[in-house]
Amino acid sequence: MARTLRGAVTGGLLSEGTRLPGHRRLAGVLGVSRNTLVDALAGLEAEGYLRVQGRSGTVVCVPAAEAGAPFTATVDELPLSAWATRALSGGEDAAEGHYSVDFRVGQPVPELYPEAAWTAALARQAGRLGRRTQGGPASDPLGPLETRRALSAYLNAVRGARVTPEMVMLTGGTQSALDALARVFLEPGRMAAVEDPTYPGARAALSATGAAVVPVPVDGSGLRPGALPPHATLLYLTPGCQYPTGVTLGAARRAALVAWARRGNAFVLEDDYAADLHHTGRPLPVMQGLAPDRVILLGSFSKSLAPATRSGFLVAPPPVLRVLARTRPLTDRAPGTLDALALADVLSSGAYGRHLRRARLVLAHRQDVLLAALGEWQPTWEAHGAASGLHVYVRLPPGLSEAQAVAGAARRGVALSPVAPLSAAGGRAAVLLAFAHLTPETIRQGVRRLSLAP
Repeated sequence: MARTLRGAVTGGLLSEGTRLPGHRRLAGVLGVSRNTLVDALAGLEAEGYLRVQGRSGTVVCVPAAEAGAPFTATVDELPLSAWATRALSGGEDAAEGHYSVDFRVGQPVPELYPEAAWTAALARQAGRLGRRTQGGPASDPLGPLETRRALSAYLNAVRGARVTPEMVMLTGGTQSALDALARVFLEPGRMAAVEDPTYPGARAALSATGAAVVPVPVDGSGLRPGALPPHATLLYLTPGCQYPTGVTLGAARRAALVAWARRGNAFVLEDDYAADLHHTGRPLPVMQGLAPDRVILLGSFSKSLAPATRSGFLVAPPPVLRVLARTRPLTDRAPGTLDALALADVLSSGAYGRHLRRARLVLAHRQDVLLAALGEWQPTWEAHGAASGLHVYVRLPPGLSEAQAVAGAARRGVALSPVAPLSAAGGRAAVLLAFAHLTPETIRQGVRRLSLAP
């Protein structure tokens, strides 16, 4: 009741000086008892919204802070910190519009989501959650030990890692892990290195700290170790499936990067992007297995399960984990316990492995369809299929810029992702075509549209 009257005042329905009806009449209008009305009016009088004037009755009194036109703050008027200013720089809104075929990256793939397995795991763990003690898994800043054990076993057996549960921290995804590590290790005056082109969220998280971020070129074999700066605190890369080119970093270059990190007391941040979603053969083991003391492994299940699960992990040497465990409560909390325990369930039960086997077959077929369609209808576009991942990296023919290709596709009702926003140094024009979320027929339809005259 008090909320209704307060809203009428602040919203301008009851203006300054308006006289309210008598208590009995007003109670009848509002459909409340007289005692309820009297209590509400007393509270509003104490807040300064009403003024009792003896026999003259009760009148509306608009507090000075709320009088006049509503105040609207603009971004320029906010006293932003240097961190916020750096974090906001360089961001671009996604292009809007309606497209018949959307090849842009970052699309969800709901048909590959293991709904039955995940729902069953949630139900089983929800039934057990209430029986856990108050000081149990939910209180651990690294996440439930049960999940960290399951992750360790999976990473050791499937990804060739060298991990114990004490080296694992659960995260809300790769971005939250990057933010935590950047805050701990970087500051103005320090340096970080990233692949170029690269995942823009990584570059943004590192540069927001005020550290210098050095782009290191990528070629057909991955990041070039010889182009690394001699000294940097962190190096971010995606060796299993380079984002966005899709190339795999070979053993010799991996060894060179580990040697570089040891010489300079640096840490390599290995983003195991899309490694579970390989299409052909078996992916190389993670770099973390080569050097657990120098490589911090980052991973997420947002691509292989679903973004809504927000289930990720970070594997680091114990000294790093001890620092993160103490600093994490200042800015973050471990992901939801129920989701974490459900993840342990699907990993330990074998449901995740069965899901991946099915998903890999679907992805391999869709990539083959896309490559074949490009070869038939867009032969001048140089398509590079990858052993893993959800998109194809396509170099454009000389004379065709990314802006021209994206605009021309849009006129035909097709959306593409340009590569230029992912690179600080620039390079040959290229676009990305995501395929995982599209049916084979839709993929063919989209490529046919690309080949039509504008």
